[in-house]
Parts: sequence; C-alpha cells; structure tokens
Amino acid sequence: MTRSSHLIVYAIIAVAIAVLLANTLFVVDQREQAVVLRFGDPVRVIHAPGQGGAGLNVKQPFIENVIKFDRRNLALEADQEEIIASDNQRLVVDGFLRYRISDPLQFYRTLRNETVAQDRLERLVNSSLRQVLGSATQNDIVSGRRDALMLQSKLDVARRAKQSRLGIEIIDLRIKRADLPAAVQPFVYRRMQTQRAQIAAQYRADGEQQKREIVANADREVTITVANARETGETTRGQGDAQRTRIFAQAFGKDPGFAAFYRSMQAYEAGLGQGDTTLVLSPDSAFFKYFEGGPTGGGGARR
Repeated sequence: MTRSSHLIVYAIIAVAIAVLLANTLFVVDQREQAVVLRFGDPVRVIHAPGQGGAGLNVKQPFIENVIKFDRRNLALEADQEEIIASDNQRLVVDGFLRYRISDPLQFYRTLRNETVAQDRLERLVNSSLRQVLGSATQNDIVSGRRDALMLQSKLDVARRAKQSRLGIEIIDLRIKRADLPAAVQPFVYRRMQTQRAQIAAQYRADGEQQKREIVANADREVTITVANARETGETTRGQGDAQRTRIFAQAFGKDPGFAAFYRSMQAYEAGLGQGDTTLVLSPDSAFFKYFEGGPTGGGGARR
C-alpha cells in the first residue's frame, strides 16, 4: 500500500472518529436544559430545574438526539383582546405573562417546542382575562381592584396549565394597559365632559346658595349689631342726660342766682353767638338784665 493510500485511510478514520464524537458528545449551557430522545421517544432530562448536568454530556451516537429548551424565565406578550366588563363597558387589554419550563420532559410530550407553547399560553391568557375581567367593572379593572384581579387571573392560568400537563410554571401575569376601543373613545370622552360639566354646575349652584346664606346671615348680624348699638347709645345718652339734669338741679338748688345767670349766658350764646342775630326787644326786657347789673342783676352796664 502506498503512502498516499495510508494518508487516505488515516483521513477516513479521523473523519469517522470526528463524526462519532460529534454524535456522542454535546454541551448543555447553564441557561439551558435538554431532553434526550431515543428513536424519537424522550428517555431522560439533563439540567432540569433543581438538577445538575450542565456542561459536557454523552449520548448514544446515531440512536439518541438532544432537544434543548431555555431554562430561564420566559416572557409572553399576548395580543390585544377586547373584553366587556360587568357594567357593559368595552375595554382593550393586552396581557403580559412570565413563565418557565419546570418539567421539560412533560413540556416536550405535550407541546414539543416553545413556538407551540407560546401559542397555547396566549390562548389560555386571553381566555382567562375575558373570564376574570368580564366579572369586574371598568373602575375595578383600571384602578380599584386591578392587583386582585391579576392575581386571580394568574392562579386561573396556572390551574389550567397544570390540568393540561404543559410542564410550565406560571410566575406572573399582568395587563400592560386597559384602554377604550378607538371607535367609542370620542363618545365616552363627550359623556365624561358632560358629566363633569353637570358636576361643576352643581358645585357652582351649591356655592351660590351658600354665598346667599352667608350674605343674609351677615346682613342680619349687622342689623342686629347696629340695633343693639343704637339701643345702648340711646340708653347711655338718656342716662347721661338724666345725670346732667340731676347735677344741674343740685347745682341750681344750691345757688339760684348763679343758676339764673348760667341759663341767661346759655341763652346769650345761642341767640347772639353767631353775630348776625337781630333782636327787637323792649329796653327794660329781662333778657338784658345782666347787661345792666352783672351777675347780681343791678345797674352798671349801659344799653
């Protein structure tokens, strides 16, 4: 056998060994889990949740083959779904699901691959959201009981997945948004504007009523206060006049002459104080007696 023939034989042997090793050895990444199939039937699982086995592994060449699945948490964004709430309000919601393959062997037997799993889970999510959210009002879905409704829907999807033996663990289920359908948004907004306008008008009417009541109460208080003040003033003035009269009476009683003189001075001040008064009186009138004799009434001042 020539040297070239030996080289050809060695090359064939090397290729055969490489092919044999390629069909015997395989690597399972830390982020993956694998199902080993023998003639198409699953026989064992490598690096399933809670198990080891990541790294280099061996299988029977040409008899067994390997299918790998993601070991990490997976995300599913369901298509928008229109639901009708219990108060007959239409809403468009889109679900967001996080799950992981907890039993790869059962997952392969039921779903075969992740594409089929995504389609199956999306139908489960939409069905559960229609059922759970359809029993709640629009306000509950938007804000009132949203967390409780999401928990209820998550448990419902988890129960259905377990009953269907999907080999999947549901981690979380949420809705990213809950909007009105585009066709009904203008009508809803107009209705909301009308309701807000009615509420505003009611507030203004209540405020106007309260204002009138406050003004009426204030006017009544002013009237009562002024009346009380006038009454108090008249009472005080009457008491002062009475006291003045009493003091004058006492003073006049002690000195009648001075009292007559004081009254005359008051009369002079009232009659002649302005300087433009004209009096036509008899020269011997008693009005001028103090011009003649002073306080004693005797002569002395000339007319």
